[in-house]
Amino acid sequence: MNFFTTFGLAQGKALCYSGYRHGQSPDSGVYPTYTQIKEDLLILQKHCAYIRLYDCSLHAETVLKVIDQEKLDLKVMLGAFIGAELNNFGCPWGTIFTEEELKKNTRHNLEEIRKLIKLANQYPDIIFSLSAGNEATVDWTDHYVSVEKVIRYVKMIKKGAKQPVTFCESYVPWYDKLKRLVDEIDFISIHSYPIWEYKHIHEAMGYTKQNYQGIADRYPDKPVAITEAGWATNSSGRGINPENASEEFQAIYYNDLIEWSEKEGIMTFIFEAFDEPWKGSPEALEPEKHWGLFTVDRKPKKVFQ
Repeated sequence: MNFFTTFGLAQGKALCYSGYRHGQSPDSGVYPTYTQIKEDLLILQKHCAYIRLYDCSLHAETVLKVIDQEKLDLKVMLGAFIGAELNNFGCPWGTIFTEEELKKNTRHNLEEIRKLIKLANQYPDIIFSLSAGNEATVDWTDHYVSVEKVIRYVKMIKKGAKQPVTFCESYVPWYDKLKRLVDEIDFISIHSYPIWEYKHIHEAMGYTKQNYQGIADRYPDKPVAITEAGWATNSSGRGINPENASEEFQAIYYNDLIEWSEKEGIMTFIFEAFDEPWKGSPEALEPEKHWGLFTVDRKPKKVFQ
């Protein structure tokens, strides 16, 4: 099933975009400026037609404003970031919330969904699809939300906005856990990270194809997009063998993934446009910091040199 023709979209490349630079992060509330985001998007529009945003923060508002005011040729998948409404005692790094914190998160999630709907209606020509959350139901998440609640959020979004609605999640829960959600959304969005699952570069593309095909075969009447797939270029050894993380391997995986996606008509968002130094542990080689196709200083890595 060709994703682009199904939704009447022009076929094109897609990137996940988080524009936080040194000293900026969503946690600190220090956001990139209009000028910085404009600089980023002028770089990115040379490499893609679609970008994915994870939340409805000031960062997302500025991105949409820049695209609108600068008349940039970019379309956006806009997501709502929904925080933990339940404790997940299976989370490997063990984040536990008080009842009051969980209630506060639930109130914030409702506000975030309303903001998503508002922005969708404010920028109908820029925002082409909406996501009701990101990695909130998988076994290891630290921002766990029940499937029933995600379904409720999806219904709210569909009632309030006209764009197609999805939910972005690892491929694993789609097999069974999210079966009830499939009927409510317009398309399925999966994440595939061979390097996190200890696959060597020579196994990587075959593994991502397997992740995709397993879900596409399970739900033949529902379009499937890949909303995250990428390759880290550095690792401290936490979860990823340092020998398996490099710019050379990133370039191989990127090129193989793009070639296959274009041939099959699959919308595939590469993770991530720029390195994100605010993420993960303080270690310089923490793998979470090193997924960018560009460095945090906006210099192209091998894949784009």
